[in-house]
Amino acid sequence: MTYESSKRHTFSFEGGDKLTTIGATFFVSYLYHRHVDLTHKNWASIKTQRSRISTINSSDNYHRVWLTHIGSMSEANLNRNTIGLEGSTIKIMALAIQQSL
Repeated sequence: MTYESSKRHTFSFEGGDKLTTIGATFFVSYLYHRHVDLTHKNWASIKTQRSRISTINSSDNYHRVWLTHIGSMSEANLNRNTIGLEGSTIKIMALAIQQSL
């Protein structure tokens, strides 16, 4: 495997490297829990949640921008998450978070 083929894809917008580390779906799921519905816990199934939450907490200046970009993302790509959320649901959740901020 060459270096080029092992590079991870990062989002190409402001703070995209941080969102790539967190994961767009995890980000939406966790913020949805914090700002909209405390009973939502899909994010809690991820073993690396502590480090992801730490990155979320240290990057709050990007949250609104990220939510806007997530609203424009491909539902097929968002469907590839491991926390059981559909792409269309993630977009609806992102909009609800934006409205609550």
